[in-house]
Amino acid sequence: MKLTIRSFALQLQHTFTISYDSRDVQDTLIVELQDGEHKGYGEATSNPYYGVTIEGMTENLEKIRQQIEATTITDPAAFWEQVRPALQHSSFTQCALDMAAHDLYGKKMGKPLYQLWGLDPADAPVSNYTIGIDSIEKMVQKMQEKPWPIYKIKLGTDEDLEIVKELRKHTDAIFRVDANCAWGVDQTINNAVELKKLGVEFIEQPMKADNLEGMKEVYKHSVLPLMADESCIVEQDVAKCHNLFHGVNIKLTKCGGVTPALRMIKQARELGMKVMIGCMTESSVGISAIGHLAPMLDYVDMDGAILLKEDIASGVVVTDSGLIYPEANGTGAYLLPQLINA
Repeated sequence: MKLTIRSFALQLQHTFTISYDSRDVQDTLIVELQDGEHKGYGEATSNPYYGVTIEGMTENLEKIRQQIEATTITDPAAFWEQVRPALQHSSFTQCALDMAAHDLYGKKMGKPLYQLWGLDPADAPVSNYTIGIDSIEKMVQKMQEKPWPIYKIKLGTDEDLEIVKELRKHTDAIFRVDANCAWGVDQTINNAVELKKLGVEFIEQPMKADNLEGMKEVYKHSVLPLMADESCIVEQDVAKCHNLFHGVNIKLTKCGGVTPALRMIKQARELGMKVMIGCMTESSVGISAIGHLAPMLDYVDMDGAILLKEDIASGVVVTDSGLIYPEANGTGAYLLPQLINA
């Protein structure tokens, strides 16, 4: 098997701002695994919040290149365990590799992943579209540029309620809000009352990930469901979030890929929790992997590629009425030919 590593600087349509970060360009790493005629693709973005760089991920992969290239993928989950000792401190790197392994395996088996998992793509929920923090005027403008049935609104400012009130004047769409750890206990409880009146479906990660005592209080009193994001990074966190949140937002890069995400979905279901998968600002390589998991989910946030000025890949397409799956095996993701030959 041959390993190829590529990196790209993804230009965003708009400056993307959340409570603790702002960017116009997103660097991303694409992993390609080739076995004979078949190529599998995986992706992981850089992330300053988690200290993840393209250089670091590349170095992690180069250290085990010989091990990777000596392997034949017959079971992506077994491959995940095989490389785990070397990558246990770099879930983003492992995600890109695991995603590529699943894509390659599906292509070798001649089936899309959703078929291998016994899923019906018609069961996939519609993705939300994210409105990053900006001036209220620009947030309204972003929303009007992209009519959508579900918006995820990034909050964490001094005028959060005013933002949602103004956006509500311009659409009847479902709102979800994500404070990215910016609020306190009383603020979350009080905001939930007002946000419910404004048609908000749930609140994602209102407080800092380590504020477990605060979340106990919020969970008791919030009139809106609560979804964990920064509080639910790896498999062990699902159980920790039980009775603190009503559901979990799983990120493939944070947990280490498709393999652990499948286990996290199962665990959350057993605990009676809602399940969502979220994306990074990434290309259709990463988005397509999420697309095959989507039929298992209550909610999905996979708008990363449509936030870009230009995608670097093809694959599962996100629309305002649902997902369009390509007639292709594995994840269905392919890098654009001109980029491969560049």
